[in-house]
Amino acid sequence: MKTNDLERPIAALMAPDKGILEADESQATIAERFERFAIEPTEESRRRYREMLFTMPDVAEYVSGVILIDETLGQRADDGRRFVNVLVERGITPGIKGDLGAKPLAGAPGERATEGLAGLRERLKEYRTLGATGGNWRAVIAIGVGQPSGYCLDTNAHALARYAAPCQEAGLVPLVEPEVLMDGAHSIEHAFEGTEAALVRAFAALRNQRVLLEHILLKPNMVLAGADSPMQANASEVAEATVRRLRRSVPVTVPGIVVLSGGQDAKAETDHLNAMNATPTSLPWPLGFSFARALQEPAASPQSNGMSEAFENTLRRD
Repeated sequence: MKTNDLERPIAALMAPDKGILEADESQATIAERFERFAIEPTEESRRRYREMLFTMPDVAEYVSGVILIDETLGQRADDGRRFVNVLVERGITPGIKGDLGAKPLAGAPGERATEGLAGLRERLKEYRTLGATGGNWRAVIAIGVGQPSGYCLDTNAHALARYAAPCQEAGLVPLVEPEVLMDGAHSIEHAFEGTEAALVRAFAALRNQRVLLEHILLKPNMVLAGADSPMQANASEVAEATVRRLRRSVPVTVPGIVVLSGGQDAKAETDHLNAMNATPTSLPWPLGFSFARALQEPAASPQSNGMSEAFENTLRRD
């Protein structure tokens, strides 16, 4: 693999003032989104929804990349162009969700491990042939009493690394996502400890699997108190904790970081990201975002000045 093979898509994904749109929701998540409009979640309605996202006017001014799923990677727009081509022609880098979801981790009640390593090399080759230039793998790590366990952290770190290595081999940029969830009532201090442990073990595993750190992008969660915690930090406190954790745990060779929303509402996650970018502490990596709900939900809400009606009309058209 030539050095610049992955440098170009990395630079495109980390373009200033842009971020990544996560359009890799499961069918269950899409069904829940459509339910409020009484729209049947068929393959065709999902295709129409994704086409609406990808062909929005001026979307390329704000979105550098889009993460797709297998179904979307093979779908076409109304004019017959494959979605991958629609994105590339607009200057947007197409990526693909490479994992097969998180399942209960044997021997660790309440914890999960992400699956999908079986047959991975063949899938990655196909994704590359179909036009994807980046690949995403998400690990989900819960915080609770005795959690995250070292067993859970090591299992997920190993899977992340086992994914990233063949991803680079196939010519895809690995988007490494060790997400510590905000579910629960834990404090921001507990979140800091858990996310730092997840990052430290992930990078140790990446090195062990001979992954080139200068050819990955990191997708970490922000450091947040649990959603049910009575002690919620303000934007500056979240930004300070998140930046401090990144500086302590992420090698400077990583070419970019795109933070997750992690289930926050659109305003909160935008405020937190803005505060991170405004921090007086200099960062050794460019900082962007990789959002799903934050970029989609406001436009589909009744308060969106007509966008909700446009959303419905797009999906209901004959």
